[in-house]
Amino acid sequence: MSAPTLGYARAINQALAEEMRREQRVWMLGQDVGRMGGVFGVTRGLFDEFGPGRVRDTSLNETFIVGAAVGAALTGTIPIAELQFADFMMIAGDEVFHKMAKWRYMHGAKLSVPMVLRLPTGVLGGVGAEHSQSLEALGMHFPGLKVALPATPADAKGLLKTAIRDPDPVLFFEHKGMYRVKGPVPEDPEFLVPFGEAALRREGGDLTVVATGLMVPRALEAAKRLAGEGVELEVIDPRTLVPLDMETIVASVEKTGRALVVHEAVRTAGAGAEIAARIQEAAFFSLDAPVWRLGALDTSIPQSPDLEQLVIPSAAEIEAAARELVAL
Repeated sequence: MSAPTLGYARAINQALAEEMRREQRVWMLGQDVGRMGGVFGVTRGLFDEFGPGRVRDTSLNETFIVGAAVGAALTGTIPIAELQFADFMMIAGDEVFHKMAKWRYMHGAKLSVPMVLRLPTGVLGGVGAEHSQSLEALGMHFPGLKVALPATPADAKGLLKTAIRDPDPVLFFEHKGMYRVKGPVPEDPEFLVPFGEAALRREGGDLTVVATGLMVPRALEAAKRLAGEGVELEVIDPRTLVPLDMETIVASVEKTGRALVVHEAVRTAGAGAEIAARIQEAAFFSLDAPVWRLGALDTSIPQSPDLEQLVIPSAAEIEAAARELVAL
């Protein structure tokens, strides 16, 4: 029996509801997550089912939201904190990168921090430079955090459920530009997507494209176009950056001999730089060309919806880069 079709946002909502029904220690907090259902409507209906004790509206105070979640996690509950935009985790930098990431280590593993920080990420049609960034690479730089980036509705559900059940803190980057994207989502309440297992989105023998988030469907679009020219791209979606499934990525590169890493974040010092370096270290003698990276321009995201699309990689740019790299 085929899985029902759900939107990306609805899949997240379903994961939250299922996990809150399964485990009474799971609860939520954030600005407008309750009666309003979140600024993007992702948590709609959960307040009605679980009440104000488990779906808690907060003031506009990111430091408090994350800090309270860390403290609650240390006491044995499982909080799911939402920041309206991933950019705002910089306001709570100490709570995210020190308290969330380090307190299990600093307390000799006698305490754990089982919490999820939901972070709507990426461009969304003109919300501006302070609300459109892709900051997932920061989570890779601070040991103690896990980092998930779902690119499909099914992964949005399965990765979030895995994150909630994980004993360690997870940064969950959900792409706000994909909330309305629809796809098959299993109904099984025990449907989980394991961390550290990349997804092979398309098989091919000419070039490995490692893409994350919004770049996954764009890479698949580029692959479809190039297939008409006889060029077959293999598209790998890491799904999590921490842990990172380099085994699947390296195996693909050893097969194709070429690699292109694509992400929405700025190219300089993005997650793609780390992935490219690891490919070079592990598969150097299998490479027939340099590892290329394609990311956003090193500039702030413009306010204009049209201009912002010129900053981040398009399917056409992925196609052009792949065509050039295969020709080397």
